[in-house]
Amino acid sequence: MSKTLQELANHLGGQVIGDPSVSITGLGTLDTAIAGQITFLANPRYAAKVGTTAASAIVLTTAAETFGRNVIVVDNPYLAFAMLLTLFTSRPRIAKGVMPGAFVGECVAIGKEASIYPGATIADGVSIGNRVTIYPNVTLYEGVVLGDDVTLHAGVSIREGCRIGNRVTIHNGTVIGSDGFGYAPKGQSWFKIPQIGNVVIDDDVEIGANTTVDRAALETTRIGRGTKIDNLVQVAHNCLIGEDCIIVAQAGIAGSATLGKHVTVGGQVAIVDHVAIGDNAMISGQSGVFNKVPAGAIVSGTPAMPHQARLKCAAVYPFLPEMRKTLAKLASRMRKVEENLEPSAADAASTTELSFQICKCNSQPHESPFPPDDCYS
Repeated sequence: MSKTLQELANHLGGQVIGDPSVSITGLGTLDTAIAGQITFLANPRYAAKVGTTAASAIVLTTAAETFGRNVIVVDNPYLAFAMLLTLFTSRPRIAKGVMPGAFVGECVAIGKEASIYPGATIADGVSIGNRVTIYPNVTLYEGVVLGDDVTLHAGVSIREGCRIGNRVTIHNGTVIGSDGFGYAPKGQSWFKIPQIGNVVIDDDVEIGANTTVDRAALETTRIGRGTKIDNLVQVAHNCLIGEDCIIVAQAGIAGSATLGKHVTVGGQVAIVDHVAIGDNAMISGQSGVFNKVPAGAIVSGTPAMPHQARLKCAAVYPFLPEMRKTLAKLASRMRKVEENLEPSAADAASTTELSFQICKCNSQPHESPFPPDDCYS
């Protein structure tokens, strides 16, 4: 593929500075791009490379120095480069129909231009939309519904009654609709609670490899429109995941947890059951969430707490051993002082307590038997 710089600018909604007729045939990084390729500058730290890269053009912002190069000016160079990658790597889709070696059950509805590869198993009563691609060893249980433009990579399993929206991509080995982890205690053993709900995945969702989304016990586990889930993520039964969330690898979300819109969950985060996470909240990697997270909050650590407070705690941790020694010495000296006090003075001292509180406004300790009203322990 070859496009002029002006054609690419039109595609991105950007402005050309330099020669709009220069031909672009591919993409590369600032370090590796060659003549005929376009690159991008998203991090100002690498601004000097704009002047030295061999690329024929660079995508950058109005604030960046052009060094006299051919450039496309946009608001978000990272997004623009992703759009260019999509443009240059997209290939025409060729529908292959139901190929030999695929098993298709009874009463299966298959839309136009579908591709079903050898080894796929389609059970009775499945509905498949238009332009769906089902790769080898995909298994669709009874009553599964797939929307249009769905791609299921090799080894995906979708259990009975689950519904997949339009333009959904699910990567290798992922299981949708496995039984939720529900057991009632029966003496020293456990009685399995039937999981008779389903999973609904809304439009434009992408789910990585070897992820599991469990079916609800009675109702629906839902993944909201536009949400992106990484590899090796566990979403338990009855969870409700909002729109446009990002959930990074090895995160685990326990049953009946609720995530609002545009929530970011870092890698290896653990969220306990029935917790609500507000819209636009961000949870740092390896955090443990045990309580409600307000909308817009940024939390980290275990137990999760406001990120800035966690940073202050982290700054103190290395000094705790020495602080412990200092406190022990002070306690020893205090005991000796009290032993030498007159009885009346000692009695008075024993009735006086120092209250150490943390001030909401600046998180600084103060000493007072009567802390201010705007402080909490």
